[in-house]
Amino acid sequence: MNMEAFVLGCGGMMPLPYRHLTSVLLRRDGDLFLFDGGEGTQVSLRRLNLKWKKINAIFVSHTHADHVTGLPGIMMLSAQVDRTEPLYIYGPPKIAEYIETSRKVLDMYINYPVVVKEITAPCIVHEGDGFYIRAFPLEHTKTCVGYTLEELDRPGEFSPAKAKDLNIPMGPLWGKLQHGISVSSGDGRIIMPEQVLGAARSGRKFSYVTDTLYRSSIADEVRGSDLLICEGMFEDALIDQAREKKHMTASQAATIARDADVRRMAMIHYSPRYTDKELSVLLEQARKIYPCAELSKDRMHFDIPYID
Repeated sequence: MNMEAFVLGCGGMMPLPYRHLTSVLLRRDGDLFLFDGGEGTQVSLRRLNLKWKKINAIFVSHTHADHVTGLPGIMMLSAQVDRTEPLYIYGPPKIAEYIETSRKVLDMYINYPVVVKEITAPCIVHEGDGFYIRAFPLEHTKTCVGYTLEELDRPGEFSPAKAKDLNIPMGPLWGKLQHGISVSSGDGRIIMPEQVLGAARSGRKFSYVTDTLYRSSIADEVRGSDLLICEGMFEDALIDQAREKKHMTASQAATIARDADVRRMAMIHYSPRYTDKELSVLLEQARKIYPCAELSKDRMHFDIPYID
């Protein structure tokens, strides 16, 4: 089952000619999940030729304009195809008012159910086949949340040799054992899945954190992520400005990645004061703490493979 993330925009505060506002699309097989949707999100979606009109759910970190102004356009364009599945929208208080007001003022034509759920406490907000998405609090100038998508453990590796030794014929019975269902052997014995499966294998974890003061507790939430997309808005010299505006520096993002033992961390939500060339200072400072730190760029693709 494939999982991959697409950075649709990596900028904060205002769109720039060469940098769209922060937004990430996560694709897990046939499921599409959008994390934030600033102005111009549609542009990157179209340039990447993603089938984004079938987005299952949108996860909003907070209701500042640079994270939500792209949502009305996405909702209206999604109505241009036949759709019966609901679109779920999650976010902190005010997101329901924003969606409803936008629908009324713009007189939106929406031909599918829209389900808006506001988050008031840390919780699992969305579940699917073999995974769940959890929201947790961040600290910004408005109520803000981060998100993790975490897969459930997978069954251990199936051993054909053990199945043959236990007199289980190749075919549907092997499939049942691989899905955790006990079967009867050719000589009438009950064979349990654990007799032919190795140890359970962990699933994957994706985390999304932006617009927050540094808090050591964030590392606990994103621990073990295969990919962490994390705000790194300022360089160390501007840490006072970061505190005042309740944002993080690149070094603080790297500290979270290091302390959480993540496999891969890419920074996002850069201040518009930095040109793309000047972002190198953020990368240098982050790599002093977390050597594998990366800079995300618009339309950058991240594969998230299983690690067995």
